[in-house]
Amino acid sequence: MTSAIDLHGDPHVQRYLETDGEDGYVWRNGTTILILFTKGRKSGEQRSHALIFREHEGAYLVVASKGGAEAPPAWFLNLEADPEVEVQVKGDRFRARARVATPDEKPVMWTEMVEVWPDYEDYQRKTSRQIPVVVLERVEG
Repeated sequence: MTSAIDLHGDPHVQRYLETDGEDGYVWRNGTTILILFTKGRKSGEQRSHALIFREHEGAYLVVASKGGAEAPPAWFLNLEADPEVEVQVKGDRFRARARVATPDEKPVMWTEMVEVWPDYEDYQRKTSRQIPVVVLERVEG
């Protein structure tokens, strides 16, 4: 069994998918990981990303931080171009629609995400960009 703490990037995604999250769902400091599938806005190819998440009122929250870089992560640009995504949580893969948390929603959602990954506060201090919280809402059917 691979230690979850050693997993990053593509190897993390691959191992997570191979094991339905048995390896890779629980990550550093007990955070939990989902896999987000987006369509490349230029290539049209499916892209997959292992992201820290938290459940919130039936939806899933992720943060487009890119470690506090001035530019957002590519996956965020992809979902801006096409918000119809797929999400996998452990062995459950489903269609979802992505949207950015509204100004009214964000403070509570940001606090919840910082509780599971305190480094988000440091990332926000490093950039003038307002780091978005992304809400992934399951699409039935």
